[in-house]
Amino acid sequence: MAGDKPIPHFYKNLLTFIFAIGEINSHPEMLPNITVGYHLFDSCSNEKKTVKSILQILSGPGKTVPNYSCTKRGTLAGFIGDELSDTTIPMAQILGMYGYAQISYGATHSVLSDRRVYPTFFRTVQNDHVSYYILSKLLKHFGWNWVGILTTDDESGDKESQVLTKYMKEDGICAEYVIKIHYFQSMDQTFEYASKTIERSTSQVIVFCGSFSEAFMFIIKQTKHSLINKYVILGTTWSSNTFLFRSFSDVFNGTLTLKPYYSDHVPKLSFFLEKFHPKSYPNDKLLEDLWVTAYECLSPDPYKNQYYEIHFGMSLRNCTGRERLKDIVNFINNGDASRVNNAVLAMAKALHNMYIFQEKKPYRNKITHYKHQIPKSQCSENCLPGYRKAPGSGIHSCCYDCVLCSEGEISSMTDSEACTKCPDNEWSNEKKDLCVPKLEDFLSYDDGVAIAFTSLSMLFCLLTVTVSGIFLSYKNTPVVKANNWSLSMILLVSIMTSFLCVFLFLGRPTDITCILRQTVFGVAFSLAVSSVLAKTIMIYVAFKATKPGSVWRKCLGIKLSASVVLFGSSVQVIIMIFWLSISPPFQELDMHSYQGKIIVQCNEGSVIAFYCVLGYMGLLAAVSFIIAFLARTLPDSFNEAKYITFSMLVFCSVWIAMIPAYLSTKGKNMVAVEIFAIVASSAGLLGCIFFAKCYIIIFRPEINSKTQLFQSRNNNP
Repeated sequence: MAGDKPIPHFYKNLLTFIFAIGEINSHPEMLPNITVGYHLFDSCSNEKKTVKSILQILSGPGKTVPNYSCTKRGTLAGFIGDELSDTTIPMAQILGMYGYAQISYGATHSVLSDRRVYPTFFRTVQNDHVSYYILSKLLKHFGWNWVGILTTDDESGDKESQVLTKYMKEDGICAEYVIKIHYFQSMDQTFEYASKTIERSTSQVIVFCGSFSEAFMFIIKQTKHSLINKYVILGTTWSSNTFLFRSFSDVFNGTLTLKPYYSDHVPKLSFFLEKFHPKSYPNDKLLEDLWVTAYECLSPDPYKNQYYEIHFGMSLRNCTGRERLKDIVNFINNGDASRVNNAVLAMAKALHNMYIFQEKKPYRNKITHYKHQIPKSQCSENCLPGYRKAPGSGIHSCCYDCVLCSEGEISSMTDSEACTKCPDNEWSNEKKDLCVPKLEDFLSYDDGVAIAFTSLSMLFCLLTVTVSGIFLSYKNTPVVKANNWSLSMILLVSIMTSFLCVFLFLGRPTDITCILRQTVFGVAFSLAVSSVLAKTIMIYVAFKATKPGSVWRKCLGIKLSASVVLFGSSVQVIIMIFWLSISPPFQELDMHSYQGKIIVQCNEGSVIAFYCVLGYMGLLAAVSFIIAFLARTLPDSFNEAKYITFSMLVFCSVWIAMIPAYLSTKGKNMVAVEIFAIVASSAGLLGCIFFAKCYIIIFRPEINSKTQLFQSRNNNP
């Protein structure tokens, strides 16, 4: 079958050229009174033969003489061709000197776009920059950033590989290797190097650049076993090479080819090819060779038959005469035909109008010959979201390591170059691919520590209420009277307020609770310590007043105790007013002390004012402790100075220990330390001052009498 034979594509180009010339001559409105003729020369993909053919055309029949023309018939108008860049460039160099127009239907080398060097050269295809720019985008689209390049060691191959690697670098694609094939180099050495390089490579994609040659065919043949396992991508210069595809169908099965879009349809060409038959043109050597190649038909020339049988292994036979070109697969409808036809028409119109005016048609690229699953060709695995690229140990930028984003940073895309820092109020999740709101950290009501403090506060508050009820019920008994009932009730109320203010320290802080917690705490404790101080002073004054003629009798009474309590607490209130007016406490969001957390806390505003409040309470407690310590041995049945001494000792110890612990913690732990100090010191006051008295009132009522009181006093001279 003719369709199974590899038909050299230049046959199609030549027949299309002949058809186009015939169409021009058949239209009288095109170049009227002028018949267009042609000379056909095959460059055989060889630069030397190309130059020789050009000089022969310019010189005319006979001996080739540069700068001389022996042509007697017709005028040379221009040149169509060549298809390859390597042969087109020397043509353009020679023809540019003589001012002859040249239109190529296949040369894509970008250097030919330089109008200063090649002023008379034109083409019907785009240059390599466009092709390899699109090819690089194709590689990037499929995620192939690790590829190999197979090219020819000539000007075309060097230029094309340079253009390709330039665009690949811009798209973040690296070449694992670049193999250059030289025709004159030892083929065995080239084969060995190419074969080992391809076999050892980790890239799964190979891009073919440069010009097609016998050396390239040899390398493909010798490395076929290695290429079969790779995915080959061919540029525009290779896309129309059906001979290559048919010769190595197993290698190029599944190949991606980048091919400019042209209309495959050339009007009347199919009709022309159907009539084109050796019987119609018995002297046409082109048709004779085509029929031998396509259908293995015997030629009238026995030497030609012998050549084909020996060199190509053909079994030639007598054909039926019914063979037609339309039976050859992809012969009639081929993209090359439109390019050749356009080149001939462009030349004719230029001759007709003496200028070129043809609207350029946009190129649309399409992918052909691709049937397999998309391969994966990368130097490194993709960095998943949550990771970023980091330079690897290799020299290629495409070979990288994947590093997990740091805490507080994320990457939401694959192959991120860098991680993005989360906003201050957000934090990275476990996978480091999403910013999530930070957890707010404060001493909430459902926290275990908060529940414990709440229970203790409520328990001690109930005990305080119970003690207050006992003192209220037994206010007229000697024990209660001897300990100043009014001061005791003030002290109990202030202690109960201290226990209740614990609830201001729990829950999410706000500006109001931040102000109230320190205000209520400071005033309540100042009132409590002032009451204790007043008790201590009254004990000392009461002992001095018992001596005959003592001036201390005038100080006894409610006025002295009230004055001490009022003065002691008023100073604290003044400090509080000054604090709240200058720099009050406020809610603060600490986003940086702990990773992934926002500490919702109270900022004291003025730290100096806060420590003034604590310092003043310490001063009151110290004075009470000193006076109570001095009065602890005074003769009195119900002398509570020793209890006050012990309570102040507990009070001061708690708050002195609280300060370093308070300063060394943050967030809810700092709040827990302050709550502990409040509960412990308040419980110390309640227990040390009142529990012994309640024991006497409830369990030892016989001691709670005037007789026992005076007897005790008389026994203490």
